[in-house]
Amino acid sequence: MSNDEERLSTTALARALEIPVQQLFVTLKDYGWIQRHSDTWLLTPKGEYEGGRYRDSKRYGRYIVWPPALVQHPLLSAIESNQRITASQMRRYYPRLQPRQLNRALAELGLQQHSILGWELTEFGRQLGGQQTESESTGAFYVNWPHEIVDHPVIHRELGHLSGEPDCASGEGLLPDSDPVAPDLFAAETPGEAAAGPGPGCSGIDGHRTGSRLQALVCNWLYLAQLAHATQRALPVEESLHADFFLPAGSVYIDCWQEEAAPSRLSAKLRNKEVCKEHGLRYLEVKDSDAERLDEVLGRGLLAFGIRC
Repeated sequence: MSNDEERLSTTALARALEIPVQQLFVTLKDYGWIQRHSDTWLLTPKGEYEGGRYRDSKRYGRYIVWPPALVQHPLLSAIESNQRITASQMRRYYPRLQPRQLNRALAELGLQQHSILGWELTEFGRQLGGQQTESESTGAFYVNWPHEIVDHPVIHRELGHLSGEPDCASGEGLLPDSDPVAPDLFAAETPGEAAAGPGPGCSGIDGHRTGSRLQALVCNWLYLAQLAHATQRALPVEESLHADFFLPAGSVYIDCWQEEAAPSRLSAKLRNKEVCKEHGLRYLEVKDSDAERLDEVLGRGLLAFGIRC
């Protein structure tokens, strides 16, 4: 068997190291051995120095393989595989999501629930290895998870979707070209790329069809905050104007402003803003640059209208 045939995919290397695949991808990125370019993983000079090479497959395309000797590499063999993590620490794998979004997403999946005591573990969450924990400083409840939770196919699928990988009409999945079976952690990782639009249409996790990735992110945020909302709601004026979202609780209209939107769409949103101001209607705007801080932009904006979330 040739040396090239002995090489391991990133997924196989993770198995050999007995660590979660997601953890290895993040670690290799942190070490500067690999980097994300568009929808493909690329080797860096450091990665090539450590023996990384490309392999081409008719089924999987091009992906990266590594020499088996890396199992003994001090930087990799020192990775803790039995470490437990909290929802906040999952941000390492889903950097676009804030801790509150991650906790809400895990609750929506039925793994935990919120109470006056904090985040409490459910029976389903216990089946996936969750453990109930109490903060020594505040006494608030929270849940910690086995590190392998980030490799769970359903958890990754849902958090990846929430992180800005909506089920768009392009049909792209979550599997990267860089490894035949590893989940794609960093698709469109460049800041603002998640809000690139408008595309052929994306869905929020509540099934709402939206016109861009930014709209899908806002839709997901509202859904996890348990705020009922309509999409493409007509403004209460004779003129034919529609806001991207409408919250009946508080009667708030929300528009997403994409920098690359067609002039006609930007003109329509500008008109929405003017009309809402003229008639004293409650109005919020979300820009591309707000995609990674929706908790701040929407949380504070809605609180100003008396909506706590």
